[in-house]
Amino acid sequence: MDAASIAAGRFLLGLYFFIPGIQKFADSERLTSYMQVHDIAYAPQLLLFAGIVSVVGGALLMTGRYVKLVAYGFVVYVLLVNLMLHNFWAMSDDMVAREMQNFVKNLGILAGLLVIAGYALPRPLTTRGWWQSDKAHV
Repeated sequence: MDAASIAAGRFLLGLYFFIPGIQKFADSERLTSYMQVHDIAYAPQLLLFAGIVSVVGGALLMTGRYVKLVAYGFVVYVLLVNLMLHNFWAMSDDMVAREMQNFVKNLGILAGLLVIAGYALPRPLTTRGWWQSDKAHV
């Protein structure tokens, strides 16, 4: 097992969620409209929740804390985003190629999350030692 490769991959996956999480706050009006076009109820509240989860979860992945829990949480998130926002099978012909590409790209992200979840050590859900990496909680 190459710990440096796993750490780099985990960091990059965390960054993949962290940066868009910040963008959810900076561009909330446009993103809310996009969600509403897809008939997502409570779009502003869900966008706020997604932004918080993306920033916090991304930071946790980047720093190696609660990796298994966060990775599995993001697996659910990616599946929901794919089914609700990148549903290329229900879009007009001019959108199919772009949304299919986003859908398949997200499957690759999902695969990476499953891999790091599989390698991550289990960690009890507790606030005790929350600042320490998962390795300290074996």
